[in-house]
Amino acid sequence: MSGKLYLCATPIGNLEDITLRVLRTLKEVDLIAAEDTRNSIRLLNHFEIRTPMTSYHEYNKIDKGRILVEKMLEGQNIALITDAGTPGISDPGEELTAMCYDAGIEVTSLPGPAACVTALTLSGLPTRRFAFEAFLPPDKKERKAILEELRSETRTILIYEAPHRLVRTLEELLEILGDRRITLCRELTKKHETAFRTTIRGLLDFYREEKPLGECVMVIEGKKREEIRREEQASWEEISIEEHMDRYLEEGNSQKESMKLVARDRGVSKRDIYQYLLEHKNG
Repeated sequence: MSGKLYLCATPIGNLEDITLRVLRTLKEVDLIAAEDTRNSIRLLNHFEIRTPMTSYHEYNKIDKGRILVEKMLEGQNIALITDAGTPGISDPGEELTAMCYDAGIEVTSLPGPAACVTALTLSGLPTRRFAFEAFLPPDKKERKAILEELRSETRTILIYEAPHRLVRTLEELLEILGDRRITLCRELTKKHETAFRTTIRGLLDFYREEKPLGECVMVIEGKKREEIRREEQASWEEISIEEHMDRYLEEGNSQKESMKLVARDRGVSKRDIYQYLLEHKNG
């Protein structure tokens, strides 16, 4: 029989956050695949875990992934751990998981700490719906494209950022998203944990004077639907009702449906649109 892949969540700061199930699993599996063995050895030594360990990270995820899959096909059970938090969340764990499914290997996830969920619940912002972006890409064009997509995002937004890039990212957020409520969570679960609840502009002003420290999770307020509707209505008002109608007619909508859609966009009744078109035609 094939072995099994165990996705084991490890503490993001406070070692007491590790679960009993994860501790037992790390002791019982045949091998632990760790994102950084130098970092993970401290965790294993603290809990007196002697299981053999190997590296699995972004730069060897394909070749090492194949090796790990072969070991599991031979019957070995492997636990995957990241530097901190839940494997597969903003790390190459998702690649190994997909490879296991392709090979018919069973995968299970042992829940535990995750910086994104911890920050969300700590933020004081709406938690029912959220969009997790992890770290923004370093490529300027791709980065800007993602931020442009987030401009109209109504869900609470979560973004990871390193301290040395924080000010630049806040400048980009202010420019593209505008000033919104934000909670900056840093050093989560550690001694100097802080949750700074303010606005993007307020946070930027603060960190232009103070040096950012610690890994950060930014929890940003989503755009209000009323604001989106106002912006859309303003953009439609820049063209005539006839042009507006033509756009929907060209999409294959009927005359009646097009009038309904135009009325919705402009915040008026369908009767108003009908009356305007009738008067304009007669005129």
